[in-house]
Amino acid sequence: MGMTWAYDPNGRDDATSVDVVRAALDLGVTLIDTADIYGPYDNEELVGKALAGPYRDRAVLATKAGLVPGTDGARVGNDGRPEHVRQAIDDSLRRLGTDHVDLYQLHRVDPAVPIEETWGALAEAVTAGKARQIGLSEVSVEEIRRAQAVHPVASVQSELSLWTRDALAEVLPYTEANGIAFLPFSPLGRGFLAGRFASVADLPADDWRATLPRFQADALEANLALVGKTREIGERIGATPAQVALAWVVAQGRLVVPIPGTKTPKYLADNAASADVQLSAADLAELDALPAPVGARY
Repeated sequence: MGMTWAYDPNGRDDATSVDVVRAALDLGVTLIDTADIYGPYDNEELVGKALAGPYRDRAVLATKAGLVPGTDGARVGNDGRPEHVRQAIDDSLRRLGTDHVDLYQLHRVDPAVPIEETWGALAEAVTAGKARQIGLSEVSVEEIRRAQAVHPVASVQSELSLWTRDALAEVLPYTEANGIAFLPFSPLGRGFLAGRFASVADLPADDWRATLPRFQADALEANLALVGKTREIGERIGATPAQVALAWVVAQGRLVVPIPGTKTPKYLADNAASADVQLSAADLAELDALPAPVGARY
C-alpha cells in the first residue's frame, strides 16, 4: 500500500518499488498483497508491472475489493454489491496483467449488503477461474461463519501487532482451529515498532499516519515504551526492533503469515530476515506483558 498510497505520498518511486517487489521474490518472499483501493487503482498496475514475465509464476498474488473512493469528504466507502465485485475482479485482473489471482479478498464487509451475497460473488470468481481462493478482511467470527456457509474461507486479513492485539481474543483462535490462514497487516504498527519515529515530526510531509490517534504527541510518547522493549530484546539476541516485532507476530500461530509493507531495499531485507529470528519463551512473555497502546487505531 505504501508504495502508492497513504505513506509519504511525495516520496513515491515506482522504479524502486518494482525492484523491491522482485527483490522480495529473490529473498524467498512469495505472497504479494495489494488492493484496488490503493491509489486508488494504480497500486495494482504497479504490482502488475513488477510481476510481468517470469515473476508472475513465482508469486502468490493477492488483491482485494469492496472499498471504493469515498464521497462527501470521506477517504473511502464500502461497496459489497455482487455486481460491483464481479466488475472489480475483471478490472483488477486487467490492471495486474494476469488471468487470475491466487487470493481474492473482501476488503471490508459492506453493512448495507448481506455478507452472503457479497461472498457469493467472490465465489463466482473461483468458479470462473479468476481466483484460486477467496478471503476476508477485518471481520468477526460470526461473519466468517456466515461466509463459510456459502464457500470455504481461505484466509482472514486483519491488523495484528504488538500494538494491535484485538484479533488474539476470538478471530485468530477461530481461524487457527478451522485451518484458515491469518494474514496480519501492519504487523510493525504502521512502521512505528521499527523504532523510526520518536515524534510526529519524524513522519514525511502529508503522511496519513500523522492523522492517526496513536501518532499524536502524547500518545506517541507513551507508545515509545513498546519500541523500547523490542529494542531491548533485539540487542540481547542480535536482531533489530522490527525483526523482534515481526517474530512475535509469527509466533502467534502456525498459519499466521504477516504482510509487512515496505518500499525500500533496506527495510525489505530487514523484514525478510525476521524469518530466522527465534524468540524464547521468556522473550515472548516479556512482549506479551507490554501494555496496550495509547490511542485508538483510527
